[in-house]
Amino acid sequence: MGNKVLLLSIVSAILSFIGGFLLANSINRSELNSLRAELESTRDAQKTGSNDSSNNVLSDEEIRAKIAEADANPENFKFQKDLGLSLGRYGSITNNVELLGEVGRLLDRAARMAPDDIDVTIGQGNAAFDIGYFKKENASLQRAREFYSRALAKKPDNVDVRTDLGLTYFLEDPPEDDKAAAEFKKSLAADPKHEKSLEFLIQTLVRQNNQGEAQKYLERLREVNPKNEALPGLVAQVAGKIESPTK
Repeated sequence: MGNKVLLLSIVSAILSFIGGFLLANSINRSELNSLRAELESTRDAQKTGSNDSSNNVLSDEEIRAKIAEADANPENFKFQKDLGLSLGRYGSITNNVELLGEVGRLLDRAARMAPDDIDVTIGQGNAAFDIGYFKKENASLQRAREFYSRALAKKPDNVDVRTDLGLTYFLEDPPEDDKAAAEFKKSLAADPKHEKSLEFLIQTLVRQNNQGEAQKYLERLREVNPKNEALPGLVAQVAGKIESPTK
């Protein structure tokens, strides 16, 4: 799901809602059209985008209708998977916990038909992760961890999933920083330039009062991307100028 937590931390500032479902400039038109195409994939004719601002809306009724269609065709694996994954991205961006619950249900159904489909497994993890993040709920974060672990058992070199696994420990209350740091370091062993892993490893080390090691990874992040938007805040954290990060 991309830079999940960084997106979630700023989403309230960049999204405006009409009935809870209006996409703002954080999603470009091609992404919206992709989501709309997936939602309408079973129709004979797909709509094409236009300059009308109404095309930036996926209505509550439209979404409910597609979920009902999935429920009416429970043996259609592709429908469950495609709809679940596309609504999962949409629900994450719009902070819609109720929709994410439906996403989990659709993907659970798909997983029963194809338990080895790694995309479904990751999608299940992402839905649970986002619910845990939005609701500050340990149980959902732990559920996400189970799915991510399954996915990594099949594809251990997936750095994004490995980092999200680390975040399930980072975000728990109380956090399990040793386990979080271990996963972030595994990600960096596979991809030393992975910015998301660097950002959260630095925060984890600061929270552990390990400023020296945090400084080492801060320098690496600065080398990887001197324009990284998180750098100023991380520099302040490492220097002890602001309170160490907490959940």
